This record gives sequence, structure tokens and C-alpha cells, in this order.
Amino acid sequence: MRFVVAPLLLLSLAAFGQAAPSPSTAAAPPKTADPNLLVIPVGTKVPIALKHAISTKSAREGDAVYAETNFPVVLNERVLIPAGTYVQGKIMRVQRAGRIKGRSEMLMHFTTLIYPNGYTVLLPGALDNVPGAENTKMKDAEGTIQQDSQKGKDAGKIATAAGEGAEGGAIVGAVASRSTGGTLAGAGAGAVLGAAIAMLSRGADARLEAGTTVEMVIQRDVTLDARRMPAPVR
Repeated sequence: MRFVVAPLLLLSLAAFGQAAPSPSTAAAPPKTADPNLLVIPVGTKVPIALKHAISTKSAREGDAVYAETNFPVVLNERVLIPAGTYVQGKIMRVQRAGRIKGRSEMLMHFTTLIYPNGYTVLLPGALDNVPGAENTKMKDAEGTIQQDSQKGKDAGKIATAAGEGAEGGAIVGAVASRSTGGTLAGAGAGAVLGAAIAMLSRGADARLEAGTTVEMVIQRDVTLDARRMPAPVR
């Protein structure tokens, strides 16, 4: 009986070994990239034109910013952002110039692309350059606009105000004392008064006129769905 069972056991084990599937060593096929997904790379710079004027005198935190691309953005012979695409953003911070020191500043971020066919894409965009603006410059990488220094203009303003104050003070002093000494004293008081008035006036506001060309920079990769984008113009 032992001699009969042993061969049967060996045959069973051999059959099980043939039936059991061997583990696969082939790697899973790589996933193919979706040809309908396009990417605007981080760091892409987009020239845009403002649709309305923005000034630190009237702007408030949270105010909307409206602009439009005036030149297409192309990558690998494919238009990612056509000219005429709307760009929307908002004012993040506003600071007016002080009366003694400090320049006017304004920070804005761009949040949305709206294609001509209505396709809308959220994005993180910051102001990178203001080539079309006068008397303003970029303060930092965050995108803050700062009004240029007014030191030279302030000095001229103080001198003019001091002169006008001196003239008025001289007249008042002369009438009061009817003497040269009174004239000089009045002139000195008028000069001090004129300088004080000029120094206490607020500095210039930063202002970007409607139509001003600025440069937006994309702060992270932005994915686009080519199926929802407008058809390229032929």
C-alpha cells in the first residue's frame, strides 16, 4: 500500500505545479501622457494691458483688477494663451505715501484666465515688471509696485513754498512794524511756515493708467484642457 500511495502523491504534486500560475516578471506598461493636457510652466511671463486705471489714492484691499493679454504665449509651437485672453486679479495691499516719509506702494495678484470662448482657468500670477508705467518700479519679488523717490521734487516744493511764505511773511512783518527789521522777521517766519506746509503734504500716489502694459509671471505649473480651449486661428 505504501508503494501505491507514494507514486500517486508525486503525480499530484507534479500536476499542482503545472496548474499553478507562475508569477509574472513583466513590468506594467507605462501610462501614456494625456495629449489633451497642456501645461503653462512655472516662470512663464505673460504681457498684459490693464483695462482700467489703478491708483493708491482710490484703490482698496480686495478691489478687482481687470486686464487682457496683448501677445500670445506659445510653447512647442502650440498657443497656450492667445492674445485677447482676459486676466482677472485683485488688490492685496495698498499703502499711501506718508506726510514725512514713506512711498506709496501697491500689491496685486492675478487669479484667473478667461479664454475668448469662456473657458476659465485658475492660476497663481504675480506682477513681475511694469515696463509701461512711469515713476514706478518693482519693490520685491512678491510683486509690490512702489512709487519712485520724490526727494528732488520735494526739495523744490519746499523751496517754492518757503519763498511764497517768506514773501507773505515779509509783507505782514513790514505792515506790523513798518521797519526793515520787521520785514526780515516776517520773511523768516514765512519761510519756516512755507517749509512746514510743504513737508506735511502727502507724497505722490502710485498710479497705473488704463492701457498700461505690465508683465505677469506664472508662479506654478498650470494645467490646461486642450479640448476646452478655443480652436487655433488658421
